[in-house]
Amino acid sequence: MRKLKNSELDRLDIPGFKAAEKAPIIIVLDNIRSLNNIGSVFRTSDAFLVEKIYLCGITAKPPHNDIRKTALGSTESVEWDYFESTLEAIKTLKKQNVTICSIEQAEHAVMLNDFEPDKNTTYAFVFGNEVKGVAQEVVDASDVVVEIPQFGTKHSLNISVSAGVVIWDVFSKLKRLKS
Repeated sequence: MRKLKNSELDRLDIPGFKAAEKAPIIIVLDNIRSLNNIGSVFRTSDAFLVEKIYLCGITAKPPHNDIRKTALGSTESVEWDYFESTLEAIKTLKKQNVTICSIEQAEHAVMLNDFEPDKNTTYAFVFGNEVKGVAQEVVDASDVVVEIPQFGTKHSLNISVSAGVVIWDVFSKLKRLKS
């Protein structure tokens, strides 16, 4: 097998990305501290045609060099908005009939492998602070809590890894529904 060159990958340019049909997925970052995590979420969101990212609270906003390092230009392709409060972002999304899904470990959480998205629904997935997770008030305001099953000794995954797992899983399930 021969590795493909970047020129052979047939990727979209920024105008092409902006014009492309997006997955009905919105990402909400609830007080994320690490600028590298923020940049990684932008990059993953670009890869899977995420509709928009909502940056909330202490989550840094582009342009910022430390976000740029991992985002690799995806802050220019993926739409984003900033809210001082995650609850404010949730209220805005609910007015648009978006289903709010906190990614957290909670009573009555739906395991990601059991989560079945509806192709006619737009979902906002909330990812929480690296130490405290998704704020309880945000969990309370969510329509569903989705948990990533884990089987080792650690209690959580890095936020950018969690976002990658969830975005890929939901994108794949939605793509199968469209087929």
